[in-house]
Parts: sequence; structure tokens; C-alpha cells
Amino acid sequence: MNARQRRGVLFLVAAAALAVAVFVAVSNYVSQVESQVGPRVTVYEVTEPVDAYLPLSADNVKAVEVPERWASPTSVTRLRDLEGRRVGFQLAAGTVITSDMLIPSTDLSPSEREIAINVDSVTGVAGRVRPGDRVDIITVFAEVPGLPKQARVLVRDVRIVSIGGQQSVQVDSEDSVGRSREVVPVTLALEPKDSLSVTYAAAFAEEVRLVALPGDVGANRSEEIDDFDASDLGGQAVPEEGSR
Repeated sequence: MNARQRRGVLFLVAAAALAVAVFVAVSNYVSQVESQVGPRVTVYEVTEPVDAYLPLSADNVKAVEVPERWASPTSVTRLRDLEGRRVGFQLAAGTVITSDMLIPSTDLSPSEREIAINVDSVTGVAGRVRPGDRVDIITVFAEVPGLPKQARVLVRDVRIVSIGGQQSVQVDSEDSVGRSREVVPVTLALEPKDSLSVTYAAAFAEEVRLVALPGDVGANRSEEIDDFDASDLGGQAVPEEGSR
């Protein structure tokens, strides 16, 4: 093989090596682009601000296609998985809905009823109870005509279904016009008769508190007191004037 032939072979080898390098570079680039812009997956986002506990439906969510690598593993990808579901906090327009945002579907027994009440964000919950916890509901009656001022255990051993995000509500009283207070919506699983008493307390009691229970609370709680008023302090619990 003469010098000219050797140079030709070297040129061919160099050209082949360059072609392989270009092919590898282009393949890597295409792979990177495909990982960024494809394949794509359908997710759902809210089209307008959605208040806590407002049902989700085709009226307030829309389908959006995004690269699969950009979608959260918990993104909801089917509309039927959203229909009628609720989120326990307010959503801004454009928020992509994920499964961990959704309030779990009810697991009520045949004898239980769900009821939602607002409790004070500090004295009522204070971030110490979670869905599935058991609580006692204690009410303070101080402004109901005909009832002595007292604190009362209204219902014992109640299961919490869900807890919403903190909200600001207007105080509905003549001496508190324009004022607001921070509350937390709490959904409870109650027997029908207890749901009525809790509804009454939420409307007329001065304060409703949730008292967290230990996980191993005993079934026999007969020695615990159910109410407390002035007589327990050595005074006299007298109903308000106008009760007779």
C-alpha cells in the first residue's frame, strides 16, 4: 500500500469516527429533548379560584397536557377521579390537582353521619389533631337564656374525618361588628342524635373545643365528670334572668 492509499484509508477512518461521534451527539440531544417535551401526560388544573370544600367538576377544572417528567407522580390524570371530590383548602386558578390534595372519600359506618363545624384555630385545634384521631367535644355555654354558665362534655370519643385549612369568618354579634376570627372547619363522624346536639352547640355555645384523647383511652370513663359550673367552685350556678 503506497502513501496515497494509506492517506485515503486514514481519511476514511477519520470520517467514520466523526460520523459516529455526530450520530452519538445527535442521539443524545434528541433523547434529552424527548425527555423534556415528550412523552406528554394529561393533568387537571382549576380554571378559577376554588374555595375549600367546593366540589370539583368539569365546570371548574380543565385538562392540560404537560411533559411526563414535569408532572407530579400524584397528579390526577382522569376527570372521573375528580368529579364530586373536595379539597380542604382554597385553590388558586391554575393549580394542578394532585391526589394528596383531595379529601379522602367517606368511610362512615351505616350508623354514622358526617357533620362539619368551625372551631377556633387556637383553642379548638392548635394543630394537634389529625384525621382519624378521637376527641371529646366540650362546649362552654355562657350566653344562652335559661342555662347556667357552664362547661360541658357534649360528646365523647368522636372520630375526626377531615380538617380544613384556616379561614377567617365574620363575628356575628352587635358588639363585634366588622370583626373576624380565625377558625378551622372540622368534619366529624357522629351518631344522628349526637349530630343534633353538636349542631346546637355550634350555633349557640360561646365556645366549642376539641379535646384530643390518647390512643389507648380506656372504654370505662365513668369516673370522668361531664360538666363544670359555679357550683363546683363553691358558688351557685344561676340561670340568666328572663329564663322563667
